[in-house]
Amino acid sequence: MGFVQRIRDIRIFRTMRFRLASTFLVLLICITVALGVVGMALLRSILQSRAEQALEEELTAFRGYLHFWESNGEPYWFVDTTDPEEAAAVERLQKVYVVARSDGSIWQGTASHAFDALTSPAVIARESRQIEATKSPIFKTIAGDEGGPYAIISTLLVDTAHQKSWYVAIGRSLAENQQLIRRFRRNYFFIFGAAILVCILASWFSSGRALTALQSVEHAARGITGSNLGLQIPLRGADDELDRLIESFNAMSRRLKASFDQIRQFSTDVSHELRTPLTAIQGQLEVALFTAKQPEQLREAIENALQDVERLSNLVRALLLLSHSETGQLPMNKAQVDLSAMVADLVEQFQIPAEAQDVRLTFKGGPSVTCEVDRTQMERVITNLLSNALKYTPAGGRIQAWVEPTDDHARIVVEDSGIGIPQDHLPHIFDRFYRVPDPNPEKGLGLGLSFVASIVKAHGGEVHVRSTLGKGSRFSVLLPARSIGEQATAPPVHAVSRS
Repeated sequence: MGFVQRIRDIRIFRTMRFRLASTFLVLLICITVALGVVGMALLRSILQSRAEQALEEELTAFRGYLHFWESNGEPYWFVDTTDPEEAAAVERLQKVYVVARSDGSIWQGTASHAFDALTSPAVIARESRQIEATKSPIFKTIAGDEGGPYAIISTLLVDTAHQKSWYVAIGRSLAENQQLIRRFRRNYFFIFGAAILVCILASWFSSGRALTALQSVEHAARGITGSNLGLQIPLRGADDELDRLIESFNAMSRRLKASFDQIRQFSTDVSHELRTPLTAIQGQLEVALFTAKQPEQLREAIENALQDVERLSNLVRALLLLSHSETGQLPMNKAQVDLSAMVADLVEQFQIPAEAQDVRLTFKGGPSVTCEVDRTQMERVITNLLSNALKYTPAGGRIQAWVEPTDDHARIVVEDSGIGIPQDHLPHIFDRFYRVPDPNPEKGLGLGLSFVASIVKAHGGEVHVRSTLGKGSRFSVLLPARSIGEQATAPPVHAVSRS
């Protein structure tokens, strides 16, 4: 156990390259061994079939030379001794043979003791009974002499004149077949060893090539710092799993860079926003401390400081709300809400700042649409959209809001005739901390639309924007149909128009 643990602790045995290479190698070894076993079995079967076929042919020839006397039924060899070819053929057939009566008594046969298994009377008697019962010859293999092993075929010859059965068996050496099998086995193990060596090298090389892309990801991950978060790994062009892994890594790297860039920009913006009121508070309090002579001067300084503290409080509250919305901790208390009445009320509340900016703000009436939403959060959505529209609509412009049912959504629309949003900024306006470049720092930190997107998403809806530079923007909030209810009778139209 300790030895096995020490082997496992060796670094190379714990690498993915070794595991892949060893897996390939084991698979190839199994396939090669299976091919060898199947090939050996097939070769043996072919050689056995050839040996049996040759024995049957020799047995047929053997029968042609063995005849029986009409007088007593005894066998004799019918051979033309003057024909050398015929004499040689009979001599070859008589190399390993036996001719015996069915009771086991031998007439002629190979005299060598090495062939006792062939000339045994008990074996002859038993096989004679078996052949007579099955009417089929018997094939078997015996050891024989140094030229063996031998394949043996045995059958019965019938003397029809005297109705006697004679047991006949002849043999054929399998030494050539055995030599062929040994040669096949030797060549197989030689080729097997060479194949295993090639497989080891090929599997090690191929697994290393396969892991090259992973190593590039590893090196890139190690090299990522705060200064090169957007590091990209070039694709291999194979369009395989590793290329998709590299593409996912590159996409993650781009997202990280974008997030860190937003955080840096946010930190800069927050620092600026916090520094301004803090500096103002400090200056006002210092002036009041060193120069104020009358209670009215102290009161004025404190009031100004309180305004700046309120601004700081609103900023911190906004940051806390953003944090809750991004982590899914935003409390949701849903109930059936009349969206039309809610939007009309909020438009009414925004009339005073709209009048101050000489902007015409109206609510276009329509059917009363109810939807299951969190009223507080949805009011925050509408408030952010209306505030945003007022910020970017110049004097003399117009803002219009309305609610309408669709086949599968309730749609809340806020449309203005303001300065519009450049097309290259539209995909990013709902990102955290994103602001369209503007010389006026009082237009916020770019958190309002992030709140809108996160609140709408928490309701299972979507928010879309269309904008034309210099002509205005249109924001649409879509809420899912499952929570929509439209009253059969439309209530009075809520319409407010002031200029």
